[in-house]
Amino acid sequence: MGNASILVNKSDRVLHLQFNRPEKKNALTLEMYDTIAETLRASRDDNEVRVVLVSGAGGSFTSGNDLGDFMNHPPTDADSPVSRFLAELVTFPKPLVAAVQGVAIGVGTTMLLHFDLVYAGESAVFQLPFARLGLCPEAASSYIMPRIMGHVRAMELLLLGDKFNAAKAQECGFLNEVCDDSAVLNLVQGKARQIAELPPEAVRLTKALMKRDEQATIEKVIDVEGGYFMERLRSPEAIEAFTAFAERRKPDFSQFS
Repeated sequence: MGNASILVNKSDRVLHLQFNRPEKKNALTLEMYDTIAETLRASRDDNEVRVVLVSGAGGSFTSGNDLGDFMNHPPTDADSPVSRFLAELVTFPKPLVAAVQGVAIGVGTTMLLHFDLVYAGESAVFQLPFARLGLCPEAASSYIMPRIMGHVRAMELLLLGDKFNAAKAQECGFLNEVCDDSAVLNLVQGKARQIAELPPEAVRLTKALMKRDEQATIEKVIDVEGGYFMERLRSPEAIEAFTAFAERRKPDFSQFS
């Protein structure tokens, strides 16, 4: 199942999706977003899937969007692969669990806000570099993050865009547990199997009730953020940031007001 960049395996009622571009630190392409979105959609009514586990190959979770692919085919509306991916992730009715190793950059971090259980290895490195790229928060991070960690911590991560380690991610509410890198996937596989053995309707209802009060708000925030994000991709600030990245130089924002 899946394609070469997304490995899909179903066993013991656990669906395992694995980002599989280790040579690119699992940077996400439009094809990968499409595959994940379609796989999640098909899994909604699949009685042989009770929980979905997401991980990355080669010691990385994901370095975020593949910038070349992303800038050549930027999202333009709610039907873009990125938008469909987020919509499926946010509304998926079954538990989502993640095993994070290595880098989790940009959407590699914000997608975790929509998982139900997240475990990370000690090597995990997170980053939300949106503002420094001339962009804005996405995936409802501007709404969810202040609510789980407070305004000042969320602002520090979203505005300054510095990298932070697994211990800080756990402190900020992103993670359930930090463990040795060699153990994290086995740990999460065990948690997934434990969930898969529970009464499935009770599990789905528990998730639905926990998300009920904020679900509509989160979907609305994603739409609002997405509108600004798509505008920002065409902004002179973002063009300077991405050009500087490609040219391996420090961006110069002094010309902007």
